[in-house]
Amino acid sequence: MNKLLIKNARIVTSERIYFSDILAEAGKITYISENIEKKTDYDILDAEKKYVFPGGIDPHVHMHLPTFAGYSADDFYTGSKAALLGGTTTLIDFVTPKKNQPLPDALAERKREAENCLTDFTFHVSPIDFHKNIENEIRECIDRGITSFKVYTAYLDSIGLKDTDLLKIMEIVAEAGALLTVHAELGNDIEKLRNQYFKEGKVNPEYHALSRPPETEFKAVEKIINYAEQTGCKVYFVHVSTRKSAEIIKSAQKKALPVFAETCPQYLLLEDSKLKGKFKDTAKYVFSPPLRKKTDNENLWNALSGSVIQTVGTDHCPFNYSQKLLGENDFRKIPNGAGGVEHRLSLLYTYGVLESKISLNDFVKISSTNSSKIFGLYPQKGEIAVGSDADLIIWQNTDEIISIKTHNQSCDLNIYENIEIKGKPETVIKNGKIIFSDGTFSDNISNGEFLKRKL
Repeated sequence: MNKLLIKNARIVTSERIYFSDILAEAGKITYISENIEKKTDYDILDAEKKYVFPGGIDPHVHMHLPTFAGYSADDFYTGSKAALLGGTTTLIDFVTPKKNQPLPDALAERKREAENCLTDFTFHVSPIDFHKNIENEIRECIDRGITSFKVYTAYLDSIGLKDTDLLKIMEIVAEAGALLTVHAELGNDIEKLRNQYFKEGKVNPEYHALSRPPETEFKAVEKIINYAEQTGCKVYFVHVSTRKSAEIIKSAQKKALPVFAETCPQYLLLEDSKLKGKFKDTAKYVFSPPLRKKTDNENLWNALSGSVIQTVGTDHCPFNYSQKLLGENDFRKIPNGAGGVEHRLSLLYTYGVLESKISLNDFVKISSTNSSKIFGLYPQKGEIAVGSDADLIIWQNTDEIISIKTHNQSCDLNIYENIEIKGKPETVIKNGKIIFSDGTFSDNISNGEFLKRKL
């Protein structure tokens, strides 16, 4: 049996910071106490009073995503390896069915695609239309361990839902007791602006942002909250990018509506000025929703510290420059997406904790514990407690510069290029096994497992 004893840990959970030892056996935490006795059959790891966090959970990634530009640059293997090196030990990806494909079939297909994933993983499943058997399909996915369903109010010509169908899906999800995750943008308004700019010869990446102004997000958020109030559906907004959206969400929460929200590091740290300039410098910043203003960055940090926004995902979906180049003469053809799963924890620690925007306990909540609770993984994941999975990070303070020369994602672009970080994982432990330590990745790491969740 694999046994790992971590000595002298400075344990940080969502509620506490304290010194103790941690014993992990057969992938689980079995004992937490000061001065646990060393035994000959234990592997011993001295944390040297460094911070020990629960493994990160990224609630929003897109590995091996098929697009008109080809698959996104990271498959489940390369993307999960980058995640682990950055301290994220659990990923929540997406299942988007093909047209007329039943949701359970799409789920089974996606699980096969993820068989080489190194982290543990689960999915949000996307109903992309309303048809007579959709309720049975949703309930079958729930039986198979899925508790969250993703809908889009944009991309109406492909995967987005019309309002009438959206309401019906929300009623079904509410009746089943599941959670609806929502990409909230007004698809029709965006398409009008996109086509208008193109006709006017305005084709640069800058017009990607201008065609998706803040109101196309916050008005969609407002609409979904109204629908949630009508249907009783629990709602989780992905990649919130605007100050106004956060304010609307806060108002809904004050009314005790079951509304949760996520933002991403790019919306906390980067501004829309990144989209102004030459194509080769700006195309990598094309993703949806787009970058906003500095005031939005600041207000989103406040929403995080105030628990209006509960989680930070990355929307990890990188594309190589050759793929972005397809939109050189038409911003509408630039594949939307960027990488970030590897840098999430370091960025939150450096620009959140060290700049006193969030506390260490907030850091753990935002990066791990809240996602585990919202998505039905708690206390298996996101916690340092007896009985929880032994997914742990020993943290080190360091001064490094993010660079495509040293990053691990399988992409020749990085939206955080030349940004400094002041902390990163020194050791990453997954299910009680050391998989990364002191710059060395284990050669003998087993694949992750699909996490079957319950309502």
